Amino acid sequence: MTDFLSTWYLWIKALHVMAIITWMAALFYLPRLYVYHVEGLNKAGMVRDSDQELLFRHQERLLLKAIMNPGMIASWLFGLMLVFTPGIVDWSSVWPWTKAAAVLGMTWFHMWCARERKALAEGRANRSGRYYRMMNEIPTIFMIVIVASVIVKF
Repeated sequence: MTDFLSTWYLWIKALHVMAIITWMAALFYLPRLYVYHVEGLNKAGMVRDSDQELLFRHQERLLLKAIMNPGMIASWLFGLMLVFTPGIVDWSSVWPWTKAAAVLGMTWFHMWCARERKALAEGRANRSGRYYRMMNEIPTIFMIVIVASVIVKF
């Protein structure tokens, strides 16, 4: 198995980067959809189950199920393949641990997005657009930690 990982290292790395881009794009956009969703419902004249709300529910579900979930799974899969490639990770350094912590944080945020989507779809969400705007910054923090960890290797 390690021969396979070493031979295909650059392809695995490229696929990992593509998967991360996909995952991050969805992580940045889904909370923004939540902002539009709740602020649209709070405007005068908006009623539950309107066409606009149904459109938001559809977009949120597709983004989560068709883009975000596959992006996360592929990121983890190719990331673990990189971790198990001989000579790639120096576990005595700090960077793999900071990256791992940030990836776990990003996975938590992904799960939080999924719970919020379900609450919005069921009409149970009582959060403001401001709250979702603030939460939308969390993946940026994780991204900064991950990129700095991998590139700078502190």
